[in-house]
Amino acid sequence: MPPAADAAPRSPDDRAGLGRGLRTVIGLACAVVVAFGCARFAPIIGPTVLALVVTICVQPARVFLERLGFARSLASAVVIVIVLVVTVAFTAALVISLAQFATLFPQYSDQFADLEQSVANGLESLGVGPEQVAAVFATFDPGKIVGVVSGLIGSVFGFGFSTFLVLSLIVFMTLDAGWGHLIAGRLRPARPGLVEALVAYTVSVRRYMLVTALLGAAVAALDALALVVLGIPGALLWGLLAFITGFIPNIGYWIGLIPPAFLALLAFGWPTALAVIVVYAVINGVIQSGLQPHITGSAVSLNQTISFLSVVVWSALLGPLGAILALPLTLLVRALLVDANPDARWMRPALGDLSGVTPAKRRRPER
Repeated sequence: MPPAADAAPRSPDDRAGLGRGLRTVIGLACAVVVAFGCARFAPIIGPTVLALVVTICVQPARVFLERLGFARSLASAVVIVIVLVVTVAFTAALVISLAQFATLFPQYSDQFADLEQSVANGLESLGVGPEQVAAVFATFDPGKIVGVVSGLIGSVFGFGFSTFLVLSLIVFMTLDAGWGHLIAGRLRPARPGLVEALVAYTVSVRRYMLVTALLGAAVAALDALALVVLGIPGALLWGLLAFITGFIPNIGYWIGLIPPAFLALLAFGWPTALAVIVVYAVINGVIQSGLQPHITGSAVSLNQTISFLSVVVWSALLGPLGAILALPLTLLVRALLVDANPDARWMRPALGDLSGVTPAKRRRPER
């Protein structure tokens, strides 16, 4: 009896293709399991990554103090004190701003009612029924905005266990970072690719976070100053919100713009709201969209699609803190899975690293 057609021996290329397909399916299954694990332990993973990023950023300060003659333990202690003081000062400013904000929006309930009525009249003139208009505005309440913004900022800089965990991890990681170069030297002979990938990761994250923080502080200061000039209430809070959302790529600008623009609309009308939008657009366009890419250079090397998906995925897994740490987390995944694996480095251009890639010249149409 002749053998069936599908029972014929497969070529080496067919077997290799099946092996790659099986590895791809197993890898995707493992990624799903890891994602569920990250979501389950988000209250621990998020603060841990935040502490790691802060430790990476302050590492040059500790090295600089050691070069000045400070002992390793003393240099670490000085850096820890500086980080704690900055954290406490920022938290105090945030608490004061939120306390003022809690009484801010309810003061404009009458203006919100007038705005709702004018918008409802406009919708009804377009043929939208009163029931649909009422359903649209049923979810809009100035009092709810207070809870949403407070919950967003509070979930990022939560008090209690998360704050204690972050501060404790910063202390321990800063102390352990003094031995980082010795550990890397021991691991380099056995895992040179992994060590080089992690070293490059620390450099990239440090450059990105420090540049983003410095330029974000400049943007926040200019935004707050402009809001003070325009007479918008809660200028300090909106400046802090602009600083925080500056770490969220692509959509952070809109998150920081909508609350002050909406408050300006309630307090002073459309001209002031448009002025807020224009001021934010100019400041963000000049500093964050113009200067930041040139300063950070190839520190991130992620295309816009990957950056946006990073925010979506990590915010879904870790909450608002995941949106702020989206790029450092994605860079860490790339360092472990792509940069440390010579066989997978071909994926870097697809992820956005175009260093060394020259664009093809456009051919002129033949006449």
